[in-house]
Amino acid sequence: MLNIGLEIVIKIVLKNLLSRLCLGAIALLFSFNLCIGTALALQVSDIPDLDEIKTLTEQTWVIDDSEVLSASTKGAIASKAEKLAELTGIEVHVLAIRRIDLGQPASEFTSELFDKWFPTDVEKANQVLLFMATEDHRTAIQTGAKVKEVLPDSIANSIADETMLYPARKANYNQAVNEGIARLETVLKGNPDPGAPLLAVEETETSNYATKEETEASSSNVVVIILLILATLLPMATYYWLQSQP
Repeated sequence: MLNIGLEIVIKIVLKNLLSRLCLGAIALLFSFNLCIGTALALQVSDIPDLDEIKTLTEQTWVIDDSEVLSASTKGAIASKAEKLAELTGIEVHVLAIRRIDLGQPASEFTSELFDKWFPTDVEKANQVLLFMATEDHRTAIQTGAKVKEVLPDSIANSIADETMLYPARKANYNQAVNEGIARLETVLKGNPDPGAPLLAVEETETSNYATKEETEASSSNVVVIILLILATLLPMATYYWLQSQP
């Protein structure tokens, strides 16, 4: 009789414990998704309007939310962008963040942000937005109608996809931004396009496989997802099994 009573008590304790573990695992899953969604992958809606940014930082030439650009790089870019605006009327903005949603192309994100910052065609006309997601190793560019008259899309895309992307993939973010701005500045001032560095062109033409960083990130994501699924399902399965016992 004592053994039966003890067995019942143990089952009750285990049920309560596993119930709490189950709830804890579910809470962990939701909090993990929340962290990934808000802390890592930024949405366009997460980024403030330019006026708000200018109020906080006193400038909108360089916005480095990724915190990878050096003070000298940011200072040099801001100085070049300001002088370029005075000379040509074209305003260049560089945005560096850590990560965007893996399912969203960088060009789409940049286009949506361009629309948010400059809602009308008139506002867009003399604007350039250079974008870089550092942890994703992705780059993009968006330009207004007046800018396209001196900077064709073919050159603009080459700046983002070749001049900037090659060093960005090597985690040389300062180099990516500096060289991208230098080439952009040359063309916007009416000088001949120097073209992308040879290594960048070769990298773009031959790189059909995932980079080491992309492969490692993908593997890590798979492991985390599997662990979260196990952490959720195992306590639940054990709990319901105990519930079914007499």
